[in-house]
Amino acid sequence: MAEQRQRALSTSGEALYEILALEKGATHDEIKKSYRKLALKYHPDKNPDNPEAAEKFKEINNAHATLTDLSKRNIYDKYGSLGLYVAEQFGEENVNTYFMLSSWWAKGLFALCGLLTGCYLCCCLCCCFNCCCGKCKPKAPEGDQQEFCVSPEDLEEQIKNDMERDGETPITLQPTNVTEKTQLIGDGHRSYRTES
Repeated sequence: MAEQRQRALSTSGEALYEILALEKGATHDEIKKSYRKLALKYHPDKNPDNPEAAEKFKEINNAHATLTDLSKRNIYDKYGSLGLYVAEQFGEENVNTYFMLSSWWAKGLFALCGLLTGCYLCCCLCCCFNCCCGKCKPKAPEGDQQEFCVSPEDLEEQIKNDMERDGETPITLQPTNVTEKTQLIGDGHRSYRTES
């Protein structure tokens, strides 16, 4: 198949068990036994002319990889394929936090706090104006110099001046109408040196 089938993410956590022809909550040994049986049946080497068997074999391998990994299996059993997607995006340790914060009671608590305190924008603006640019702004130590930026042109000019002061004139332009051969033969008084 040129295009892979798109599936909706579920929260039931049963599809991978169905692929392996098992009930939800099967033991590790049952998963392994069912995987071996189905992998032999749908292996691409045994079904070279059947592209559906190759797709089925990929699904069986994916189901086996997920259900034999204890942390992924726990996430899948609890939150389904949506939980696995969240684990890929935010990390396995943040799955419970994500689902807790996306629950209806957490959203309701957030809205209630916003209503009781006035509005979220006012709190953010007060914090920014007081802490970032207001009277509570952190002050720099008095003895330290402020950091400043130097433009590339100024930096090049400073390097050029330092080299001229040390007696070395940097070569800034390439000679015109000179080939490599004439450069090596002519003008024996020029020297190009590099110092490490």
